[in-house]
Amino acid sequence: MTGIHVFLGPTLPREEAAALLDATWLPPVAQGDVLRLCAEKPKAIGIIDGFFESVPSVWHKEILYAIHAGIPVFGASSMGALRAAELYPFGMIGVGAIFEAFRDGRLEDDDEVAVVHGPAELGYTALSEAMVNIRRTLSDAVADRVLAMETAFRLEAIAKELPYRERGYGRMLRLAGDIGLPAAELSAFRTWLPQGRFDQKRDDAKSMLRVMARRFGQSQSKCQAHSRPSAAADAQAARFHFEHTILWDRALRDAAPLAA
Repeated sequence: MTGIHVFLGPTLPREEAAALLDATWLPPVAQGDVLRLCAEKPKAIGIIDGFFESVPSVWHKEILYAIHAGIPVFGASSMGALRAAELYPFGMIGVGAIFEAFRDGRLEDDDEVAVVHGPAELGYTALSEAMVNIRRTLSDAVADRVLAMETAFRLEAIAKELPYRERGYGRMLRLAGDIGLPAAELSAFRTWLPQGRFDQKRDDAKSMLRVMARRFGQSQSKCQAHSRPSAAADAQAARFHFEHTILWDRALRDAAPLAA
């Protein structure tokens, strides 16, 4: 085994991920998972997908604990992009357009990357569309002159107002028709969408895996030929004092006794 561990769920099929990086693939990250993994002294940790709402999300402090222990932690696409945007000053390595948008303050809401998905047995199949993907796809439709900019802005607003569990192109377009957006443009967009739809989350996830492969000397020449330049924040591990609070020491005992 390579000692590289990656938390992955609905963003990217595992077989596609495995073609880019030789790693141990783990389910979406939840609170305590990174802490427990530190006990195994991994070579690196990658975070793409993570649980939230019904399951406590990965704790910032457990990521800091890994970084303080000298374990490189990479993040992109979904939960990984959120945590990397918050923790890059402390050494977490963010990759991709979504990470950059959160880091720079162009995006702020967690629901931008949230999707509802199926169970592990079905490969965590995404059952809704991420807002970041809709934004990118609408931008491309404007660039391809499929939509006028004003129409794209109004479609974007419709999608943003939907609960993340209900977001999708079909629902967005039905609502757009109901309020009288130009029928010809909506029809053209429907026709263009199967080929024009862009999955920004998947693209960023692949970029992160390529960055990790290069960082750890894995040959990925056949994959790099089709990749765009990655927007990795190659931050050096920041020096910071890790505070061992009573709550943290209790978390160590409860979640990962060996990590202490």
